[in-house]
Amino acid sequence: MNLLLLDQFSDLGGAQKNLLELLPAIREAGWRTLVGLPGEGELFEQVRALGFEAERIECGPYESGRKSAADVARFMAGTPRLAAQMRRMATRVDAGLVYLNGPRLLPAAAMASMGRPALFHSHSYLGPGVMRRLAAAAIGRMKACVIAQCEFVAAPWGPHVSVVYNGVAGPARISVRAPGGVPRVGCIGRIAPEKGQREFVAAAARIHRALPDCRFTIYGAPLFGNSVAEHYAARVRNEAAGLPVDFAGWVEDVYAAMEQLDLLLVPSAGHEATTRVILEAFAAGVPVVAFPSGGIPEVVDHGVTGMLAKGVEEMAECAIELLTGERRAAMVAAARESWERRFTLERYRREMMAAMERAIRAVTVRERLLI
Repeated sequence: MNLLLLDQFSDLGGAQKNLLELLPAIREAGWRTLVGLPGEGELFEQVRALGFEAERIECGPYESGRKSAADVARFMAGTPRLAAQMRRMATRVDAGLVYLNGPRLLPAAAMASMGRPALFHSHSYLGPGVMRRLAAAAIGRMKACVIAQCEFVAAPWGPHVSVVYNGVAGPARISVRAPGGVPRVGCIGRIAPEKGQREFVAAAARIHRALPDCRFTIYGAPLFGNSVAEHYAARVRNEAAGLPVDFAGWVEDVYAAMEQLDLLLVPSAGHEATTRVILEAFAAGVPVVAFPSGGIPEVVDHGVTGMLAKGVEEMAECAIELLTGERRAAMVAAARESWERRFTLERYRREMMAAMERAIRAVTVRERLLI
C-alpha cells in the first residue's frame, strides 16, 4: 500500500511524536510513504532519518488558540494552494490512503477532491465554532474515517469514531529515587496557558510552605515566535520569584528528566486530551497528580494509578500526601501495570495500523455497494 501522511506542524509536539513513532511500523509493513510537513521544524530531519521522503507543504504558521483576522485571511488564501499540493502529492505516490494529522488540513483535503480514502487523526478537542464546522463539513465531503486520541476528543465527531489511546515506549531502565533525599516535584511540557505552569507555581508555593526542603523544576519552553506563549512564560517566571523553582528548558530525553523527580504535577487546562507525559510517568515509575481535565480521567484511575485534584489547593494537598505518606509505592506499581496493559507503544502501533487498513476497506465496501 502507498500512503500520503500529512501533518499540520513540523515542530515536535505530542501529535508529531505519535506520527514519528508510527513510522517504523509502516516501514516494517513495506508501505511506500510520502510525508508532507509545513515550516522548518525538526520533524523533517527525524522523518528523513527513518528513511522516509518528506516534502514541504503550505500550512500556517498561525497563532495557537483563537485566530486573528489576519490568520483567518491567510488560511482562506492558502487553502487552495495547499489543496493543489495535496492533489499533486497523492497522485505522485498513488496514495491508497491519505492520513491527516490535524484539523487545519481538512478543508484543503476536501477541496483537493483526491478521490482516495482519508483518515483524520484528532489529537485535541476542537471546540464549537467555525473551525469545527469547517472540519466536520470536510470530513463529510471526503467520507473520511476518524480516529480520536480519547473519548473526550472523539465527542464532536459523532458515534462512528475509533478511539486509539496514545502509547509510549518505556525507559531503558526504571530508576526510582531513593527515599530520604530532598524531594523534587516537576512538570514537563511546552510553556503555554493550557499546560498550566502558573498553576504549578501556585501549587509549589503551597507545598513549599508545608515542606520547606522541597524543590521544583519546570521542564519546557514556549514555542519560538509565539507571542502569547512568550508573554505567559514571563508571567510564570515572575510568579516563581522567591520560590525554589528551576527552569530547565526543553528536554530531549523525558525519562532522564523523570529520573530527577519524586512526583509529576499535570495542571492542564480543561480542553486538554490525555497528555503523553502522564503515560511516560506511568512507565517511568513517577507518581502523578493531575487536574481532571479533558481526557485525563480516562487514563488516571484516581487513588489507584494517580491522583486527580480539582484545583491548586487540592493538588498541593495530594502532593504533600504522596511525598510524606506511604501510598507512593503501591500507586507507582499500579500505574506501571496500567501502562503495560493499556499504553505501550507496541499496542498503539498495532491499533493504528489496523485503523488504517479499516479506512481503506470501508471505502472498498462503499464502492461495492454502489455497483
